[in-house]
Amino acid sequence: MITLVGIPEIETDRLRLRGPKTSDFDAMAAFLGSPRSAFVGGPVSSGQAWRSFCHLTGHWLHRGYSMFILADKSTDAALGMAGPWFPEGWPEPELGWSIWDADSEGHGLAHEAAVAARAHAYDALGWKTAISLIADDNLRSQALARRLGCTRDGSFSHETFGASQIWRHPAPEYLQ
Repeated sequence: MITLVGIPEIETDRLRLRGPKTSDFDAMAAFLGSPRSAFVGGPVSSGQAWRSFCHLTGHWLHRGYSMFILADKSTDAALGMAGPWFPEGWPEPELGWSIWDADSEGHGLAHEAAVAARAHAYDALGWKTAISLIADDNLRSQALARRLGCTRDGSFSHETFGASQIWRHPAPEYLQ
């Protein structure tokens, strides 16, 4: 098994943001196979979930960054993902998030991870701006974007994922 090297780890109060491990696939596949994944293109088959997992991993190799796995600090269980993301076809670099574990939703973990991931994108990667693409009906992610200080900045339609709203993050100089 190959391990990608050079992926930073970021610790928050409750999470460790780290690179993906093969053992994280089952948690991601369970999420992507469930109705809970509707806002990120699911539900999908296990085979399609594997392609998504490899896309996440390959992003580290080809872009030098990707979404981090949100790992529980005490158990290392994969609870979701968050971080910088810029696949082919995206309008701009994005900060994305999703909580895979249903029991972990509603506890502020996505906010905690998004704040840390945004700081990483601005400080370590030198980003001057970022967007989040959020499905029109994803009211929880829209609320999180507002909590992060984002403002609506147009719309985007992807050939596979369809219509989404563009939410613009505050520039680094406006964050404390």
